[in-house]
Amino acid sequence: MSSVLGAGVPKTVGVIGGGRMGAGIAQVFAVAGAVVCLAERDPAAAKASRDRVAMGLLRAVEKGKLTESADAVLERLLIVDDVAALPPGAELVVEAVPEDAALKVRVLTAAEHVVGEQTVLATNTSSLSVAGIAEGLRRPGRFLGMHFFNPVPASSLVEVVVAPQTTDDVREAARSWVAGLGKTEVVVRDSPGFATSRLGVLLGLEAIRMLEEGVAAAASIDRAMELGYRHPIGPLRSTDLVGLDVRLAIAEHLHAELGDRFAPPRLLRDKVDRGELGRKTGQGFFTWDAS
Repeated sequence: MSSVLGAGVPKTVGVIGGGRMGAGIAQVFAVAGAVVCLAERDPAAAKASRDRVAMGLLRAVEKGKLTESADAVLERLLIVDDVAALPPGAELVVEAVPEDAALKVRVLTAAEHVVGEQTVLATNTSSLSVAGIAEGLRRPGRFLGMHFFNPVPASSLVEVVVAPQTTDDVREAARSWVAGLGKTEVVVRDSPGFATSRLGVLLGLEAIRMLEEGVAAAASIDRAMELGYRHPIGPLRSTDLVGLDVRLAIAEHLHAELGDRFAPPRLLRDKVDRGELGRKTGQGFFTWDAS
């Protein structure tokens, strides 16, 4: 195994995209001791990304889950407004841009021109083909999926998605890094929806159909799964947290790849058309406090 692929958390990590997921990924690596460079598309987006990380750290302090000050962690975080500013010596670069394969290939290709040949690149995609993205890269063997879950700091799972091109040492390095974050990895073969999105979306879509058909109220459907099957959160509230637009995009992709069982319900499309996207807009299947 290359010296770059050591045990524990990488010393230097790059993150591309500072939305909710990217900010969360940057936060957990910085909390674990890594120096993190978070790249956004422009100065305004970069500032918003830093604010997201800072707010996440303050919440961790309030909950007693941070052993050092938020300011100390923020000292390990560098925010830049161009992928070209990523550190050449980064051991790992994770992209967390929107679910658009062409966009992901574009930012990962840009990162490849900046970082060293031993750097591992990862995509946080929840459903797109990791092998397909790898085909657009110069070093596909040093690429894999690291699918984090929202909210990243609180979630204990990372899905490590291995494409046919991914080398064994890269897979093992990713497993080690996930363990260094205090999280648990599940290794899956690259396939549409992997394990979690495929099962989670199918359950969520059926819950939406039940609501559409008047089988039960949203709160009742969720409560049934929470109490009857010990799910920590019901499928409709989970959809609100993920974002109805995100869930719709994943469902459309899986519908195209796997067939009609993933066809998005009309209710989901209507809510997205109305801008009822879940927690981020204050309204989805439930009403959310804007704070």
